[in-house]
Amino acid sequence: MEKSLSLVLNELLAKTLRQVLVIEEYEIKKGPLKNLSISEIHTIEAIGLYNSKTMSQVAAALSISVGAATAAIDNLVKKGYVVRERDENDRRLVKVSLTRPGKIAYRIHAKFHLDMVKKTLQGLADREHVLIEALEKLHKLFQEKYFSPSR
Repeated sequence: MEKSLSLVLNELLAKTLRQVLVIEEYEIKKGPLKNLSISEIHTIEAIGLYNSKTMSQVAAALSISVGAATAAIDNLVKKGYVVRERDENDRRLVKVSLTRPGKIAYRIHAKFHLDMVKKTLQGLADREHVLIEALEKLHKLFQEKYFSPSR
């Protein structure tokens, strides 16, 4: 019996997401970032290379609570990847930014994603736009359904 298109798409999305997470964790654990978890790597990514961020900004970027972001930041501070600083204009605000090791971790992780994208695009020739359009549509659907302010 032939599977429906929606079932095939569901299976592909679920399998692909699991594969990316497994590959990502494997690559982290075998390299220079082995003392970091995937969630810590993603927290580093949410902080970014150049501008400091508030806890609320990091939490929003990760779609997690400020408390969860604070716990992740605490671990990254202990490991030397992140520093906390009071905002110069508003001393009540605490901002976080990456240390030199944090920036190196960011770049290593970014290269992993760039390599993954390059491999994905190999062999698609002039059909990359179809993949991009499909992923944009999926992203928009998820954004509207699960991350909209009215939710």
